[in-house]
Amino acid sequence: MSAISPPQHFHSSSSKTPYKTLNPISKIHSKTRLRCELTNSSSYPPQKWTVDCVSSTDPIHIILKPPNSIPMASSSLDSSLKNSKRVCLFHCSEMKDLAERIASESDAIELRTISWRTFEDGFPNLFISNAQGVRGQHVAFLASFSSPGVIFEQLSVIYALPKLFVSSFTLVLPFFPTGTSERMEDEGDVATAFTLARILSNIPICRGGPTSLVIFDIHALQERFYFGDNVLPCFESGIPLLLNRLQQLPDSDNITIAFPDDGAWKRFHKQLQHFPMVVCAKVREGDQRHVRIKEGDPKGRHVVIVDDLVQSGGTLLECQKVLAKHEAAKISAYVTHGIFPNKSWERFKHDEGGKPESGMTYFWITDSCPETVKQVKQKRPFEVISLAAAISSALQI
Repeated sequence: MSAISPPQHFHSSSSKTPYKTLNPISKIHSKTRLRCELTNSSSYPPQKWTVDCVSSTDPIHIILKPPNSIPMASSSLDSSLKNSKRVCLFHCSEMKDLAERIASESDAIELRTISWRTFEDGFPNLFISNAQGVRGQHVAFLASFSSPGVIFEQLSVIYALPKLFVSSFTLVLPFFPTGTSERMEDEGDVATAFTLARILSNIPICRGGPTSLVIFDIHALQERFYFGDNVLPCFESGIPLLLNRLQQLPDSDNITIAFPDDGAWKRFHKQLQHFPMVVCAKVREGDQRHVRIKEGDPKGRHVVIVDDLVQSGGTLLECQKVLAKHEAAKISAYVTHGIFPNKSWERFKHDEGGKPESGMTYFWITDSCPETVKQVKQKRPFEVISLAAAISSALQI
């Protein structure tokens, strides 16, 4: 569609228009104002423009006024923006890039800044810029608990923001880091997932009520019951982003989903039920555990291994070997949270073509772990799928 210029004045002696005049004016007397309509025959449906001819000056001025549909469309956009919840988004230092991508998704999201400084003794010296400016506003904080060392300073801000008389407060914590420590196997084990959930459950209540907590693909669904009544957990998933990416593949009609264990199958199979599936399991043989195919057939298929997170990657590599042994044509992987301590991502090689036993075609992760994103940038087989649009939508809830 070609752009339509705003109304302009044209000299009658040089004006030319491709429009057909419905009511031609043969003569315009001095100091008169006449109106006619022009139809744009080149557009569909035809658009009617209003033309005002004013002869009070010399030369005559012709003023073109665009169809009413144009200002109506603009008014509709303004109304849509007006109805959106305007959010002031703060973020930790690690999440700066993701915060900027989130803000670019919606004009209703405005980035705010925090000064992350330390005193000489190493303790946080924090400052929330323009704190009075967020009174009565919807406020969100984008956090990353990537290590124990950064949790305290972020919790200090998280506990302070709701007390600034904000209308609502939302904490976006894409990766819940202690999720894998959710149960006790021996007396004396400490379930740190419960500990962190209790800490977040005690975030002060703001004027609008309890804090909303947005988490993506928490390790175990039962962990939602670890949170108290002073916080409202909202559990989102990165699987819809994976589905969009799979639809873009040239062999999208030859995809099979593989789960490395029963836990991953229970967690994700309903979201991926339209694909053929392979379920793997760990089998103990003596003092060692080996991965075996429990059900499904990967032969000739592009198999995508799906799990919520990856640490050392040992289980995924074992799955890759057994799938290749059963003649999978290609092997890829997806995890929402690519943790990869000690650069364990380096263990995953790229399949240069036809050798799935030695490399992966794709390894998809999201940007929930920003340090990993920086390390694997432009390194095959890794591709980063951003959570920005999903978080932007969650902030409108």
